[in-house]
Amino acid sequence: MKQGLSLRVSQHLALTPQLQQSIRLLQLSTLELSQEVEQMLDENPFLELAQDDVPREEFGVPQADTPVNEGERELDVATYSVADHTDSTGATAQSSDEVTPLTGDDGPSWDGDGTTELVPDDGEWGVEAKARANNLGDTDDTDASELARTQESLQAHLHRQALSLRLGEEDRCALHFLIESLNDDGYLEESLEDLVRGLAGSDDEEQLQALVHHFTVALGLLHSLEPVGVGARNLAECLRLQLRALLAQSSSQSLGKDRQTLLKLALRICAQPMDLLARRDIKTLSQRCGGTDANTREAIALIARLEPKPGRRFVDVERNIVVPDVLVTQILKPGSTTSPQFRVQLNPDVMPKLRVHDIYANVMRSHRGGKDSASYAGLQQRLQEARWFIKNIQQRFDTILRVSTAIVERQKSFFTHGELAMRPLVLREIADELGLHESTISRVTTAKYMATPFGTFELKYFFGSGLGTESGGNASSTAVRALIKQFIAAESVKKPLSDNQISEMLKEQGIECARRTVAKYREGLKIAPASLRKAL
Repeated sequence: MKQGLSLRVSQHLALTPQLQQSIRLLQLSTLELSQEVEQMLDENPFLELAQDDVPREEFGVPQADTPVNEGERELDVATYSVADHTDSTGATAQSSDEVTPLTGDDGPSWDGDGTTELVPDDGEWGVEAKARANNLGDTDDTDASELARTQESLQAHLHRQALSLRLGEEDRCALHFLIESLNDDGYLEESLEDLVRGLAGSDDEEQLQALVHHFTVALGLLHSLEPVGVGARNLAECLRLQLRALLAQSSSQSLGKDRQTLLKLALRICAQPMDLLARRDIKTLSQRCGGTDANTREAIALIARLEPKPGRRFVDVERNIVVPDVLVTQILKPGSTTSPQFRVQLNPDVMPKLRVHDIYANVMRSHRGGKDSASYAGLQQRLQEARWFIKNIQQRFDTILRVSTAIVERQKSFFTHGELAMRPLVLREIADELGLHESTISRVTTAKYMATPFGTFELKYFFGSGLGTESGGNASSTAVRALIKQFIAAESVKKPLSDNQISEMLKEQGIECARRTVAKYREGLKIAPASLRKAL
């Protein structure tokens, strides 16, 4: 074997830290980006927020050394004279119509006059003044978001009702344990035996039976609390608890035998398998429960008005507000007959205004070549990281704007006529137009939102596959979904459209869409099948 040297030229992509950071920032959402900016501001001293200078009011520190003219001095003297004269007359219970001017020694003192009135802007004096006290008390710092979150939970609502029950120590503890074991919907997911075994931690059969007895009593007490149906183990039990409460109410109020007969029939229906009720199998339920078809329909309608999730109104739902990254507005030109034009711009509220700290950067330049070269190199690296971060943030928003502009240009029919005019679009088309990779377009369109005249949508919403048409073109899957939704919205509630009928209607529109594809789109729109959409 002969050894030798050879020279070979090749190209490869090296993911530098700057490139890695650029890719990572590109795929972050607006919330994640703000968290990343906050973390970088805490870690890097060379990075700061560039706050716009707000015009200052005509009072405060800048006006402290301004010479006062003679007219304003006389007005101030008269003002202080009236104030002091009023105080003195109130303290001595004497009245006088004369106001004597103050002498030099009687003027206002900067030592303080004992008042607690706020100046127009206490922030001018170097401290941040708190807002005036509200009706919650002087010591309350509660803001509006905290007040909105003060919704009573299901457990707290049940514990408050349990205080009125006169129970023994064991039953009270068992009821407390069952209340804390409920899920957000108000259901008791585990059986009493499983709860007892997890609580006891032993295999003593007598002790387990005693605990099961206490838990059974506590479960009956839990079922008597409001909201009705809480503590049920399944949907059928939840519905039966509500029907029994309505039956007891109708008996006490003497609402009539027809109402009680209907409630009893509804109870028998809830004792049947739930799939019969879900399918609204009127004939089978009428045969099993001994009622006529009309009474069975009426009973099913009554069951449909019950609450399947008793704890739903106590759930503190977190409302996530989508902040758009891109704003699209139509440019209106009076008297123009051409196609409408749209302006695409970034949302300034989501763009962090960052800059390099000038003071620290100047100190770095002045100490260049100092004795401590290792410390200087470390600080120089932090300064370079700050510059890279600002550059990558700018590049991220530039890429989002370029991709959004290309999307608006290709989907101009959507911005003019709505989702029915959406055209097929894939990532490769935008990537080829902008000279970017498909993975870059995928990162840009994920968790980024665009505000349009028809609402706020994720950038991925504007991409969709195409379905063949009779004319040889393609129809966007998004437009087909919108058309299916339109067909179902206009259908008869007594004879809803089946998936096969919708497929035939799409063929009449020139769109080749199979029944399975219609079912997939319908399920994606969270629309029930025809059997469940049928009105009783």
